[in-house]
Amino acid sequence: MKILSRTYLWVVFALLYAPILILVIFSFNDGGSLSAYTGFSFRWYGELFRDQVALQSLKNSLMLAVSSSLLATVIGTFAALGLDRMRNRYLKAAINSVTNIPMMNPDIVTGVSMMLLFVALGGMLGAGDILGKWTMLIAHTTFSLPYVILSIMPRFKQFDKTLREAALDLGCTPAQSFFKVELPAIVPGIFSGLVMAFTLSLDDFVISHFVSSPDFQTLPLYIYNQTAHNVKYSMYALCTLIIVTILVLLLVVNFAGSMGDRSKRRKGATS
Repeated sequence: MKILSRTYLWVVFALLYAPILILVIFSFNDGGSLSAYTGFSFRWYGELFRDQVALQSLKNSLMLAVSSSLLATVIGTFAALGLDRMRNRYLKAAINSVTNIPMMNPDIVTGVSMMLLFVALGGMLGAGDILGKWTMLIAHTTFSLPYVILSIMPRFKQFDKTLREAALDLGCTPAQSFFKVELPAIVPGIFSGLVMAFTLSLDDFVISHFVSSPDFQTLPLYIYNQTAHNVKYSMYALCTLIIVTILVLLLVVNFAGSMGDRSKRRKGATS
């Protein structure tokens, strides 16, 4: 039974990571072929950084990811605070369920519904073509928001409520109590939500495809447009850089979460 479970685990890992590993290896292939490895080279990385359209798409993606993740983090932090303070458990459960809908909804449904919403608003406002940078910012902030709330809510549940009450008894206002006592305790959750929102926005394609315009192209849209023609070999290098970036961000999130838990245990042990 143990051999069977290990075999199954290795098969799953092979199916998940073998394509990624092949892409990374052949991004350094000098011949630019997937049939033969002719030699190690950074040739396609050089081609990538000479591609101005790709670099502009990367810049657009980074700007969009940073802006939407910051907005989603700020809104999500105060949304989690409101849910934590809510006393009506039925209303709280209903809002939690509604908040989780975007995570369970297929991306194509979310993308189409947002496109229809923006087009309808544009028609009511008399705007010709409303789709573009701002609609993508709203869409990315919206679908990232539930993940931020989900990252922060457990921190509020783990927080010792007596510390807030003590701060209020010592003369702090509710706002001062939140910023001086609660906020430092939930920072790991906020940071995790921020990085999660950033990675979701950076590699989103489906929703962006429906709410974008030709004058604002993100990196996933650029890569998709390449697949409609002859794919440049520099795209292998581009995908490798994206994989490495997301891997580093996930490692940072896990490290920050473990450090927060360790510091909390140390404080509990000393007290």
